[in-house]
Amino acid sequence: MTSSTHPTESVTPDENPLAEGIGLLPPDPTILIVFGAGGDLAHRKLLPAVANIGMDGTLPDRFALIGVSRETMTDQEFKDAVRHSLTTFSRRKMDPDVLERLIERTRYVGGDATVVGTMHRLGGVIDELSGGEQLDRLYYLSMAPRFFAPVIETLGAAQLINRNDKHSRVIVEKPFGTTLEEAAELNHRLLSVLDESQIFRIDHYLGKETVQNILALRFANHVLEPIWNREHIESVQITASEDLGIGSRAAYYDGSGALRDLIQNHLLQLVTLVAMEPPARFSADDIRAEKAKVLRAVNMPSDDQIHTIAVRGQYGAGQIAGEDVKAYREEDDVADDSRTDSFAAIRLDIATWRWAGVPFYIRTGKRLPRKLTEIAIKLKPVPLAAIEGVQGAEPNELVLTIQPDERVTLRLLAKVPGPGMNLRPVTMDFSYGAAFLSQSPEAYERLITDAMRGDPTLFTRDDETMAQWTIIDPILRLWQQPDTAPPETYEAGSQGPESQNSILLPGDRWRTI
Repeated sequence: MTSSTHPTESVTPDENPLAEGIGLLPPDPTILIVFGAGGDLAHRKLLPAVANIGMDGTLPDRFALIGVSRETMTDQEFKDAVRHSLTTFSRRKMDPDVLERLIERTRYVGGDATVVGTMHRLGGVIDELSGGEQLDRLYYLSMAPRFFAPVIETLGAAQLINRNDKHSRVIVEKPFGTTLEEAAELNHRLLSVLDESQIFRIDHYLGKETVQNILALRFANHVLEPIWNREHIESVQITASEDLGIGSRAAYYDGSGALRDLIQNHLLQLVTLVAMEPPARFSADDIRAEKAKVLRAVNMPSDDQIHTIAVRGQYGAGQIAGEDVKAYREEDDVADDSRTDSFAAIRLDIATWRWAGVPFYIRTGKRLPRKLTEIAIKLKPVPLAAIEGVQGAEPNELVLTIQPDERVTLRLLAKVPGPGMNLRPVTMDFSYGAAFLSQSPEAYERLITDAMRGDPTLFTRDDETMAQWTIIDPILRLWQQPDTAPPETYEAGSQGPESQNSILLPGDRWRTI
């Protein structure tokens, strides 16, 4: 398809297998440059995502892929690695025509991305693929966070990007800093080279269909929005549990922990989508402004009261699915005296007119009974006690399941057949797979497509990032103090540490995982 912005070759859909089945207009002609192209994330997620975008017909007619990493390899060797990645990790069988077109458009640049000479060679490859035209460039930083700022600064020094360049964007992976101070420094260094509009801080949770559907459920259904407030909602509970341990990730995880790894980014973003006000328009700026307001409205206690709203744990030995598993401190490369949290739970108080007094409970942990990510919105109970003979009443609850299946469940009360007014919970269940008879795209597919289009709606803005760290940083600082109690040990396969119950308000309880 010919772009109205950039001149391109005239190609019909029959000639271009990437354009078959196209829905929305494809992005403008784009070169995707993946730094860290030899890494696990690139080969398991990013490259297969690009291929599936191609099979959906959403890649632009003129698209090219450049891999950059320290490894010494020829173009052909990298193409072979890409082919293996796509045939091994794609969520669906590769279309041979799409595969060959992608391989044909693939190049490789080896070297240290913090060295200007490497960037000059990259620039030469970009010029070769561009053919003298001004193609959009999307730089994806799929590398260790310590390289984010140096790589951007080197791109700037090599004149491959600048703040006035409307054709270049950068996707920055998480974690965006490990403390509030680090995040501020990273923001400062990126913004010394780039404009905020060019920076796409990725959070793959925001690319999941159920997460995006939160806004649709809230604002497109009159039955929900009028009750979406403190007058009708008792509590909100967000859980992200895993049955796996840290595996081979000790080098990263033991310096991070559960609070940093999931709550600081993914789960606080879920809080913003549940709690935000309706935006004036459904534009990126308006949506992200409302999300930032939620984060700024979180009312944090003083340091000496943080223990009343935040707890941590660390898994011990136990059983998962009938198999014995070892304790966190017995994992490879973990110190015997590690105080890293493999479980974290916090309670947030959002001081807005809509949510004042409604607790938001957030927890995440490893070596719990199963893999599950859900948002449970519990409504206030109705005064059934006034009706004689009523038994078994439970409040209504709306549950949005994000993993492992994407679904929405509404729990209602119905009378059990027979004498007496015995009530039992029944559910109304909406499953994405059953309702739409199609497989949801991977989160990275949606996010990479949006970044190519220049749509930042599902990416985190700088003020959101800093507000998230403002919430989490005081908790981390307290936990790092040597006189603070270590994380409570919980048995692998259990519901987590008993101390998580200490942050619940009277009458509340955690949902069973």
